[in-house]
Amino acid sequence: MTQERPTYTANFDNLAVRVYKDQTSLAEAAGSAVADILKNAVHQKGAAAVVFATGNSQLTFLNTLGKKVNKEVWAQVTAFHLDEYVGISSSHKSSFRHWIKDKVEKQFSPKTVNYIQGDADDLQAECKRYEACLKPYLDEGLLDLCCLGVGENGHLAFNEPHTTDFSDPSLVKVVELSLASRNQQVNEGHFPSIKEVPKLAITLTIPAILAAQAVVALASESRKAKVVRDMLFGEVSNGCPGSVLRTHHNATLYLDAESAFLL
Repeated sequence: MTQERPTYTANFDNLAVRVYKDQTSLAEAAGSAVADILKNAVHQKGAAAVVFATGNSQLTFLNTLGKKVNKEVWAQVTAFHLDEYVGISSSHKSSFRHWIKDKVEKQFSPKTVNYIQGDADDLQAECKRYEACLKPYLDEGLLDLCCLGVGENGHLAFNEPHTTDFSDPSLVKVVELSLASRNQQVNEGHFPSIKEVPKLAITLTIPAILAAQAVVALASESRKAKVVRDMLFGEVSNGCPGSVLRTHHNATLYLDAESAFLL
């Protein structure tokens, strides 16, 4: 099947924006781009490292990716994930560890998957442990890719508006989730009510995300339209953390017609 062309392309500062007619076309394009990055990395240096996001926006994208990357390539891939709720176990159906294990590890069998333990007894020690896993890849320029979604309030991972430090000295930290982010988890069906959504999470920080050699971000549906407009046309500021992608040297934002309708 021939991949559909974007209906609109533009650059906002350094950020490349690609708009597709629907979520399926968006996922096909993003999946193809990520597949090429992984295959090229393995071909050129014998290994690839990637940070995966979780959530509804990533499902069709991962299905496409699975069709385009063979098991020989996956066997050389080291995977990380972006964030995890504090205080829930890996068996909880809304745990991001559960999601990554089910959608990435079991499906693709990468060489290594590094998990954030959100239910660790010592959260600061867990942040340091995970940072120690990630830091060598960042220091040596070996993190090939970070895959992202964009929150309805503009968060990246769980770096929340107005509290995020674009120059954070930490790579991994504990953060307090905004009410908007917690409500989004309920509205997307991950938790039955706001009472069940954890108030804290462990997240990769903005400097950790921007240290990736490439960034691929997905935002679909009309509920993302306002934040897409804000991140592209507003100031680059922590009022909309997603806006920082405009400063990355190799970032692409994939949109569908609904999320792009305010552009």
